[in-house]
Amino acid sequence: MQTEINVSTCRIIYWPALYARAGSRPLRPFFERELENNILGLMPQALLTSPEGRLDPKRIPVSVPDALAGVTRVAPLTTGDVVLQSARGVAVGVMLGVNPTDPEPLSHYLVDTRQDDLVAGQYRVILGDELAAALGVKRGDAVRLMVPGASQFTPMGRIPSQRLFTVVGTFAANSEVDSYQLLVNQQDASRLMRYPAGYINGWRLWLQQPLAVDELRARPLPDGLVWHDWRERKGELFQAVRMEKNMMGLLLSLIVAVAAFNIITSLGLLVMEKQAEVAILQTQGLTRRQVMLVFIAQGASAGIVGALLGAGLGVLLASQLNRLMPVLGALLDGAVLPVAIKP
Repeated sequence: MQTEINVSTCRIIYWPALYARAGSRPLRPFFERELENNILGLMPQALLTSPEGRLDPKRIPVSVPDALAGVTRVAPLTTGDVVLQSARGVAVGVMLGVNPTDPEPLSHYLVDTRQDDLVAGQYRVILGDELAAALGVKRGDAVRLMVPGASQFTPMGRIPSQRLFTVVGTFAANSEVDSYQLLVNQQDASRLMRYPAGYINGWRLWLQQPLAVDELRARPLPDGLVWHDWRERKGELFQAVRMEKNMMGLLLSLIVAVAAFNIITSLGLLVMEKQAEVAILQTQGLTRRQVMLVFIAQGASAGIVGALLGAGLGVLLASQLNRLMPVLGALLDGAVLPVAIKP
């Protein structure tokens, strides 16, 4: 009888285990969406360029990348790693050379400036607020941009291409891009990179599914074009997120397994303790099946009561989430946990 009870109890626990594991899945895609919006949505997701790292948009027009499947928007871009120097400090960043009229995700987060202020030939720059704070600069200050990858020969030797830019504002996206990205005019960026007139780095692509770049990269490209994407800069981050997803599934499975083992063990001990009562019930006419159903009902009731208590506690915590999150943020040094509650 004890074996039968254990098997039945395992069946009782099996389905809640599946539901518990499935219930964790909506949280993980939402966390990925937050990373897409706060990081991938604010940086170049993919770049279509030539093997030399620059191209003439007249020779490869916008219609070429715009015809690729999975691409939602295309814009010219000149980008590169730069060193920034001010009177108060030195920092490194990623320069994005954009046209004032092209849609730019960071334009929604500009502070006391507009994208139209990036006029060609005036060498103006918009810095991330954290980057500006690290350099100790504000609107109207001068900052020197140096491109280590683009050097020029002078009587003093080979030095990086550099030029003074005027800070016309900052952006605050509440993302890590605030600490390293900067916006300049696309033509000014091309001059700083020592490109021929009219040349750009390549075509910046906005993807419908940024995390599915493996499938997009595997597709054939027109001759003379190569593909670069966000994984060259942020691949480690999303690999860590993928590992976190696997560990969360393993952790939830272990929690359910421990709970199931505890219930099975407690029911087994209960049967051993109630052997005298079982004998009395059988003497009064109860069959082995009826006695087994008594213990199954007891185990099921324990599971149902536990599920109801857990659901009630979960609903209570979820309803007070807006009050609890500031407390958690204070304890975690300002860390923010993305939350979305959908009916």
